[in-house]
Amino acid sequence: MNAVISTTALRKKYGHTLALDGLDLDVEQGEVHGFLGPNGAGKSTTIRILLGLARATGGEARVFGDDPWRLAATLHRRIAYVPGDVSLWPNISGGEAIDLLGRLRGGGRGPAYQATKARLAEAFQFDPRKKARAYSKGNRQKVALIAAFAVPAELYILDEPTSGLDPLMEVVFRAEVQRVRAAGATVLLSSHILSEVEVLCDRVSIIRAGRIVDAGTLADMRHLTRTEVSFASSPTATVAAAARIPGAEDVRQDADRVSLTLASDAVAASLPTLGALGVAGLRIAPPSLEELFLRHYGDDIRDAEGRAEVSA
Repeated sequence: MNAVISTTALRKKYGHTLALDGLDLDVEQGEVHGFLGPNGAGKSTTIRILLGLARATGGEARVFGDDPWRLAATLHRRIAYVPGDVSLWPNISGGEAIDLLGRLRGGGRGPAYQATKARLAEAFQFDPRKKARAYSKGNRQKVALIAAFAVPAELYILDEPTSGLDPLMEVVFRAEVQRVRAAGATVLLSSHILSEVEVLCDRVSIIRAGRIVDAGTLADMRHLTRTEVSFASSPTATVAAAARIPGAEDVRQDADRVSLTLASDAVAASLPTLGALGVAGLRIAPPSLEELFLRHYGDDIRDAEGRAEVSA
């Protein structure tokens, strides 16, 4: 496959603050790639460099094989971008803003465009006739989303795109991402909604302190974590019996169920033993994206919770 986005040892300093510290990111053609990390990890800085809005301090960034700092205007014809906080011209309508944004990318005209725009406005329950100054945050977000999806692009860079949207509109957004992916587009999706990333993304990169600390498919990354196994307790399926399963850890009994964890690649080998115990109500839960994320940020969250308890 060909890399649509590629960064190598990318660095960015703002004064004495190091926002990116040797970031290596590859997004392949035709994939939906999740880009995860909390505020301050370096996601938005990376996106600004990929869009040619900021210049790297060191390393290299390439979009479609070109330098976005030198060829931003050319590359933007091939890119649709949705920020997490949309600002609009206050005295024009939402529909006019959508048309203007489409024309900046070389589209925004013709019956096919008008039909797509109308379909998206209906799907997102958006009134394009109102002046932009009257829109809520969610409606401003809809302007950017409709403008992005109404004109076909080769690459969609989406930075917290569903910020301010209700759950129903998030479902519409997911359908549009799946539509453009089926048409061959590439999507870089930065999101704090882990369930959204888990549903949509082919691969995921987790950023911490300006560096990629984990990357791959969810299946690949889950092999590095542990799977939760539980079953109904019985005279044969006891905590003591569960503790004898090779590789079992965190064995415990919660009410009428026995639970344990296994290395994800050891689950299949444990099934004959579980069968011999005559277990009932067996549940095997692979680690979620949230658990993968907490592998890298769990200490930070616990520290923050501890500081909050002290201050309280």
